[in-house]
Formats: sequence, structure tokens, C-alpha cells
Amino acid sequence: MNISSFQPLTNVDYREAQEAFTHLLQQDDLDLYVSEHPACLEPFQHVCRLAISEAFDNIAPCHEAHLFLHRTLYRINRLKLFWYDNLENYANEQSAFLFALRTEIDTVWQKWEAPNLNISEFKQLDVEAALRERTSEDLDPEPSQTSLFFRNKMSLTGYRHMLAITSLDGLVEASQLSRMIGGVGNEVQAMLTKILIEEYGGGKLARKHSTFFAAMLKGFGMETTPEAYFDIVPWEVLANINHSFNMCERKRNFLRYIGSLLYFEISVPAAFQNYKLAGERLGLSEQAIGYWDVHIKEDLRHGQWMLNEVALPLISRYPDSAWEIVWGYDQQRFLSTRTSHALAASVQHVQQS
Repeated sequence: MNISSFQPLTNVDYREAQEAFTHLLQQDDLDLYVSEHPACLEPFQHVCRLAISEAFDNIAPCHEAHLFLHRTLYRINRLKLFWYDNLENYANEQSAFLFALRTEIDTVWQKWEAPNLNISEFKQLDVEAALRERTSEDLDPEPSQTSLFFRNKMSLTGYRHMLAITSLDGLVEASQLSRMIGGVGNEVQAMLTKILIEEYGGGKLARKHSTFFAAMLKGFGMETTPEAYFDIVPWEVLANINHSFNMCERKRNFLRYIGSLLYFEISVPAAFQNYKLAGERLGLSEQAIGYWDVHIKEDLRHGQWMLNEVALPLISRYPDSAWEIVWGYDQQRFLSTRTSHALAASVQHVQQS
């Protein structure tokens, strides 16, 4: 599609705008193209402004606007990971235009998310006590309606749909952690590296966690190419992934990222237990549920490592800022819960139709 033919519409066509963005990403030198064709850029920027207004300014935010913005953010963020594809796909990785676009969307989005938590309360906490209390609760939580749905009511069709959506993250999992372990060596860095190495199967592809996820997909005859099911992923799932990029690409957010990762490692065993039980109820093979089993076993250990060998030592290292770990933990809990609800709703919709 020629972006010059793209016109702003009264009823916003977000799909057409997404195609226009794809066209921009395919330019050999995007920043040069933008400087030489400013008029061609205006229609896309017009839609972005409308989407930001529709998503973040309205009392009833527009689903399509959120989806458009988070797809755009995701496609910029994933340039920071290498996918072993055409090298020319990374020609605009350092584009000033993409950096400005990401910053604009991220800034408004994070302000929109902020009221979901009372940040001022975190600054008054006994951080160690708060983390111990939260991790104890999330390690063995009371089952929610959403978790019970996955465990007891998800059909085989729903299970396949759930795999398709979660493959967006499952096939490249732990990649954001790799962005955080470079730098000065110390005990915290060493433990984060140890967790990453375990997630990556100790350097053996057959033991890498994403390999277990790919095996589940193969068992159902599904695509194992990363992003194969991108078009069906709810915006809430994309937002969860984009949030992880937002944390790991900004070192000032390091403590919040640690809190986020702590929640992931602590909460995964209970969450994945529901998927495993669903698979067993449906009579699936060990291959079709192996990924959940690996995580249930390993993340019980990873969660304790994250608490005792990473989060707690960082409280001593950054006493005035340690409350940000709790901020990161609680924000990730909120985002993950929202993601889980959206995933369940999508699965229910497929089962009903």
C-alpha cells in the first residue's frame, strides 16, 4: 500500500492505518523518508492522535483504539529482540521517528494506567513485610472465577485458542530479562543470570522453555512461527507485553521491573496449574501440557530466588527507592489479572461460537 493514498476518515479505519504503519517500517531509511515526505506521514499521525483520544480520554475507552495503539507499540518494541529473520527488518531499529512515536504513546498510556494504583501508599510501606505478604498470598491464591473457568470449563477448542494467543509471548519468553542482566557484576546480577539460563534450558535448545511451548503447538498441528496468531491477540495481552518492554528498556525502572518479574515467578505455578489440569481433564498427552509442568516445577524455585536473592538484597542497596519494587509487583498483578480476564473472555467467545 502507498501511504500517500491513505486518507483520514470520519469513521477511523484502524486496519488501514496499521497497513500504513507497516509501509513505514519497510522503508530503507525511515527517518529520511519521513523528512522527505512529511505530507505522507500526516494521515497516520492523524489516526494516532484520534486513537490516543479514543483510548485514553474517553470514559468508555474504545477497544479498537487500544488494539491499534498496542499493536503499534509492540511492533516498535519487538525490534529490540532478534528473530533470526531478514536483517533488513531491523534497518529502522534506531529510528528517531519510531522512538518519538513510542515515547508519545507510552507516556499517555502509562498516565492512563497510573490511577489503578495508589502509588503514594507504597512509599509508606515496610517493603520487606509487604513483599513477603504478597508473595505468600500469590503463591497459593484462592481460586478465582477466571481460574476455575480455565480449569473446569475450557473446551478443546478453547484450549487451542488459548495456546494461539499465549504463543505470542510463550515462544520468546524471558527475552526481556536478557535486556536487564548486562552491566556490573554482583550477587543480584548473578542470580538474574542464573534464572535466565534456566529459562533458556542451560544453553540446550531441547530444554529451553519456549521449545516446550512449541511442542504443545505441534501436538495440535498449529503454527510454531512466532507471531503466527498476532491478529487474534487481545489488546490487554499486548499491553502486558508492552509493559514489560517499558520496564526493561528503561534502566530507571529497574526496581519496578524486579517487582514485576517477582510477581511473574511467584504467580505462574498457580496460574499454570489451571492450564495443566484443563489439559488432563481433556485427555491431552504429556507433550500437550509439558510446558505448564516445567514452569510449575521450576518457577516455585525461581520465585523464592527472586524474593530472597534479588528483591530483598535490593531493599538494602536502594533503601529510599525500594518501595518501587512493590509498585512494580502490584502493577504487574493488576495487568496480569486484566490479561487473564481478557484471555478467558476470548476463549469463551470462541467456545460459544
